[in-house]
Amino acid sequence: MKIGIIADDYTGGTDAASFLVEEGMSCIQLSGVQVNDVPLQTDAIVVSLKSRTEASDKASNDSVAVWKWLKKQGCDVIQFKYCSTFDSTSQGNIGPVSDAILNEAGLASTIVVPSLPVNGRKVFFGNLFVKGEPLNESGMKDHPLTPMRDANLIRLMNAQSEGTTGLIDYEIVEKGITAVRKAFDELTEQGHRYVVIDAFDDEHLTTIGAAFSTHPFVTGASGLSHGLAKALSLHQHAQSESVALQPRQGKTVVISGSCSTQTNRQVNCYKSLARYHQVDVDKLTDLNEYSDEITNWLNAHVSADHPPLVCATVDKHRLAEIKSNYDFDVSARIEELFTHLVKKLKQQGFRNFICAGGETSGAVTQALDVHELLVGKLICPGVPWVSTLDKELFLALKSGNFGDDDFFERAISLIQEQIN
Repeated sequence: MKIGIIADDYTGGTDAASFLVEEGMSCIQLSGVQVNDVPLQTDAIVVSLKSRTEASDKASNDSVAVWKWLKKQGCDVIQFKYCSTFDSTSQGNIGPVSDAILNEAGLASTIVVPSLPVNGRKVFFGNLFVKGEPLNESGMKDHPLTPMRDANLIRLMNAQSEGTTGLIDYEIVEKGITAVRKAFDELTEQGHRYVVIDAFDDEHLTTIGAAFSTHPFVTGASGLSHGLAKALSLHQHAQSESVALQPRQGKTVVISGSCSTQTNRQVNCYKSLARYHQVDVDKLTDLNEYSDEITNWLNAHVSADHPPLVCATVDKHRLAEIKSNYDFDVSARIEELFTHLVKKLKQQGFRNFICAGGETSGAVTQALDVHELLVGKLICPGVPWVSTLDKELFLALKSGNFGDDDFFERAISLIQEQIN
């Protein structure tokens, strides 16, 4: 069986792909709505969109188009993959995208499984916790694009989707695969379109993956991707060559645009080791000139041990201050800056790009004109190094909230392994 995944952003795609590769699957990651057939034989296909924060109609239409394409590529099970912190607003886009695909597929219901215990995201009686805190009391409550004001997944889904949402609690999950599937069928018969399933350890996800390994369409975070891969016994495959992929020695840059609490910690940690350039919002009026300035600075500070950092990362207080002081969309302008910058860095011979933040990763990937990626060496749970098919460019695409404080140093250490 072949797994297809529709990810709602670029880092979400590499997140899911990393767990599939961990189970021995060969995996290719593509970006955007696809037209041509997949360019190589593979066990799994991940397609990354930018649907998390797009208008709901576009997000839904693009996701349906990818669903159709994945079916054409022979994918038996297709997952709509969103973040394990359920990043959305009360209007969507998780609900609208799921509705659109269910309607296209002619299915009555599906599951909602955002759990990722290895990164502290756990669902208990339908409520999502982030490292022990209810979602709406975690750092996600202040997210600049998708602030989360409720931890209850049933209420969240009911607010943004068609139909109603039921619950399979952990007591049923712990009874095993048959009990979970029976409960799902009963809730579907009762008229529920969505079923939230508790999961707060890897065994729960393995059970859920086995229960839905033949269900044509499921939704959840990368923990569900991992559960599906385990259930399909893909760990029996020979380890894919992509597992060993890691970046070669070359000009490397760290680019951080996320303002999440965890990325702030990671940036502050790395600033104590490396030279860094903090984006000056006042200079965003002339992106070509400013990107030239940063390019020159980066070339003057390239280091194999601690590559230079360019960051727009600030804490929530500074972010609020910036938003109130400027009459343009600062976030959009910073993405444009990174697009200009990365195009110039590629021309200047930079080959390894470490990126923090979904929007930042999307801007970098598009600027590099990268649409097909092989998934390789794992840096931390949910974040692998990925490469272009010709292995000329390597990227680490990190979701804002993923990784330990020393994430950037750990990513760089995998480059150093090949130097020494």
